[in-house]
Amino acid sequence: MSNNSMTTAENSMREAAAKLLGANTVDCIIGFENGSRPQTSRPVFVRNATDVQKLVWNEWCVANLAAFLPRLFERPARPRDDYKAPRVGIVAKGCDGRSVAGLVKEKQLPRENLVIIGMPCRGMRTGPKGDLARACVECVAPAVIAPDITIGGESRIAADAAYSRIREFAEKSSPERWQIFTEEISRCIRCNACREACPNCYCKVCFADQRKPAWVTPAPALSDVMVYHLGRMFHQAGRCVECDACVNACPMGIDLRLFTQKLAQDSGELFGCVPGITGEDAPPLMTFKQDDSECFITNPEEK
Repeated sequence: MSNNSMTTAENSMREAAAKLLGANTVDCIIGFENGSRPQTSRPVFVRNATDVQKLVWNEWCVANLAAFLPRLFERPARPRDDYKAPRVGIVAKGCDGRSVAGLVKEKQLPRENLVIIGMPCRGMRTGPKGDLARACVECVAPAVIAPDITIGGESRIAADAAYSRIREFAEKSSPERWQIFTEEISRCIRCNACREACPNCYCKVCFADQRKPAWVTPAPALSDVMVYHLGRMFHQAGRCVECDACVNACPMGIDLRLFTQKLAQDSGELFGCVPGITGEDAPPLMTFKQDDSECFITNPEEK
């Protein structure tokens, strides 16, 4: 998208946000503002129509803003008698919108309290060189599906889910795949940035933080680190929208996408589930059918 197109989309988004806040339709708008460094944007909560000029839309709006929603809608332990769930507007690109759809499906958000402002997305840039993010190059749904407000502009052409890199990984033997996994995960410092950035990690107490029983220890022992990542990744099966929020948040540059995308491939090919796109069916981990494939259990090496 050209700079002029982005400016036009940005202005239209600000106008929509101002109308929503001015009419008291929403209590806040979650969007992006300029970051503290050049060529960066960061999330911002705007609660007043006079502050909508903070909102920006550019090729650095990488974060998945849906990650903020579960906590916003978490009901207080002792709510006031007049408690009402907040009304929230969210500036969304395609992957954000798919995450919102998944959270609504999992009953973490009241859809009637959301106003989704669908933005055109030509892809976001990451890293010191400003390369187009791999998630954007391979995105199968750049446009927001069924937004409440559509901001005009052209999005990227949807990519085919080729999974060429994942198929190359799957062709390797089990020991080779395990070695690759071990080498990647061994760099983890257990900062939990991947978990905090992920819209799907909304559990009030993560299994990795539980102590009765203690599934893993807080120590950075490789075995515990591997259990943490395996547990978190498998919780994403049929739910991950491949936004790469976890990858972008990782300070150690761990290639988490290699593994989460393998689960996305399996979810699509084995169960016909593409999160946020394939309808109202529950994710594969939350349901089953009599004719579901079991080859991944009985014969994981089967091609």
